[in-house]
Amino acid sequence: MSIKGVAFDFGNVISLPQDTGVIDELVAIAGMERPRFEPLLWAARGEYDRGTLTGIEYYRGFLAKAGVFPAETALEQMVAIDLKSWSRINPETVKLMEDVKNAGLKLGILSNMPHEFLAMARKNIPVFQLPHRGIFSCEVDSIKPEEKIYRETLSALGLEPEEMAFFDDIAVNVDKARSLGIQAFIWKDSKTARADLETLSVTLGASKN
Repeated sequence: MSIKGVAFDFGNVISLPQDTGVIDELVAIAGMERPRFEPLLWAARGEYDRGTLTGIEYYRGFLAKAGVFPAETALEQMVAIDLKSWSRINPETVKLMEDVKNAGLKLGILSNMPHEFLAMARKNIPVFQLPHRGIFSCEVDSIKPEEKIYRETLSALGLEPEEMAFFDDIAVNVDKARSLGIQAFIWKDSKTARADLETLSVTLGASKN
């Protein structure tokens, strides 16, 4: 069965990687050491992305477990820094997405994402207007690699699993997609992704980047 659609993760795929200095800024505000702070940050991220927590609740919650209780203004500052850090967009990925759409394929974004970032992105980041459909964890009460979010994406795009290609930078998310029959690849860069699509007999216009 031929490929009829392509979905892209957002973080580190459509967006550029988070600047390493961002964590240092957050650590400084929290008054903690990075080796203690960072594991707590990522361990609690799932429920924030699922949409069950606001940004302030997310930061307040995991910091409280470490015995750290920042003021409300400090929590607000941490949330703002976090959200801004994911706003830098990779132009080569955008060009690839445009080429996918221009080739007549369904284009999707499939991403774990909290409500606050999604609301900001839909207003301020043009690439969010590009796909036919975007499926975001906070809106479907499911985070990758849970099966539900992949099923929601297939349904939204009107595709069978084997008709969709998917790119994500996290191996467990790719493995789950593959287990469902989706043609999934670890994201490296847009040039590699174009080559991956060629293995599926997807022909796109040559990139000018």
